[in-house]
Amino acid sequence: MKLFKSFVLALMMVLIGSLLAFSQSTPQAFTGATIIPISGEPINNGVLIVQDGEIVAVGDADTDIPGNADLHDVSGKVLMPGLVDTHSHVGEGDGGDYSSSLHPDVRIMDTIDPRSKEFRKVVSGGITSVNIMPGSGLLMSGQTVYVKPKPADTIEEMLIVVDEETGVYGGLKMANGTNPLRSNGSPGTRAKSAAMVRELFIDAQEYQQKIEAADGDPSEMPERDLRMETLVEVLEGKRIVHNHTHRHDDILTAIRLAEEFGYRLVLQHVSEAHKVADEIAESGAHASIIAIDSPGGKLEAINMININGRELEDAGVNVAFHTDDPIVDSRFLLRSAALGVRNGMSRKAALESVTIAGARMMDIEDRVGSLEEGKDADFIILSGEPLSVYTHVEQTWIEGEKVYDRSNPEDRDYATGGYEIFRSTNMHIHGERH
Repeated sequence: MKLFKSFVLALMMVLIGSLLAFSQSTPQAFTGATIIPISGEPINNGVLIVQDGEIVAVGDADTDIPGNADLHDVSGKVLMPGLVDTHSHVGEGDGGDYSSSLHPDVRIMDTIDPRSKEFRKVVSGGITSVNIMPGSGLLMSGQTVYVKPKPADTIEEMLIVVDEETGVYGGLKMANGTNPLRSNGSPGTRAKSAAMVRELFIDAQEYQQKIEAADGDPSEMPERDLRMETLVEVLEGKRIVHNHTHRHDDILTAIRLAEEFGYRLVLQHVSEAHKVADEIAESGAHASIIAIDSPGGKLEAINMININGRELEDAGVNVAFHTDDPIVDSRFLLRSAALGVRNGMSRKAALESVTIAGARMMDIEDRVGSLEEGKDADFIILSGEPLSVYTHVEQTWIEGEKVYDRSNPEDRDYATGGYEIFRSTNMHIHGERH
């Protein structure tokens, strides 16, 4: 009898698993909304079809809908790609310590809590891809990680792997200016800061040359060095540098170093971008900026004004907005784009600045940032005009799975509640799963 019960239980589990797999493979069709694909003009009364976590079709009302599709009538709503946040500190992680100013080997991935309640806040703001950074208190605080903020028990389930061959899953966080100057154990001047970065990259070039000279012979390979391995990935273009910088002279120093060593660069914050927009454009660097609607912060950011988006767009720079959460709450990334338009950005560039522009900075534009056939089914459903302060994110979908629904009272709490909702430190103390 016990054997028979075990057999029945196993059979039931197989059947349940089969039903779940069938459910996930069932096409989902969203109809009636105004679709903003980013890759093209808005589509009135549009149709979006997703299946197996990918976009199958996006088009007008004449788009063929599979007969077995689950239908979602979203008439009167706006549907657009999930938002991409190019700079955030959610997930309760940390980076390099004060034992050194340069920690390219440190991985923020090793400290992120995948069950952190902060990810509920992220999706309530419509963000579906996020670059989680270590801090900017050191010249190199460590490796960033690109993740989907979806429900997960392990960080590996959230990763957006950039390079399948090497397993690169993020960039490298660098900083210059005041932050690394004022931290314990860091250099005391801007000139020394640049010299230390330059010296380490020269070491990395020499390490790279030894690997190339070994030509695959293990006996000739240099001793493994995790710091050098990371910087070689940067030199080879596999890992992009995200450089915290504010003052115009610091911006130019960041560009100078990138050009000297030939690595790809995203300028983060760039408070005085309006002073050197043409130089940024000429360098080919990306600009990830922040919109702050109240004064304060460090002195070097005193000249940060919200015309940066307009000036960078006019210069031809690929520009994105970020939250730097908790500096700007993840729930308000769309508002940053609206502030950009208020200060002269085009609507097109503003919508790109929270979608495809950021995806380019994270090397994931082939997967996210626009609604196109074959891309990940990451999208949001809005109550109205994306750049209106009266508009709410009603639903957030990641890879074809709904991860946020404002009509659910618990989800709504994460969209409207205070910060105590997201503070989960006590949960670690008591061992509670959250």
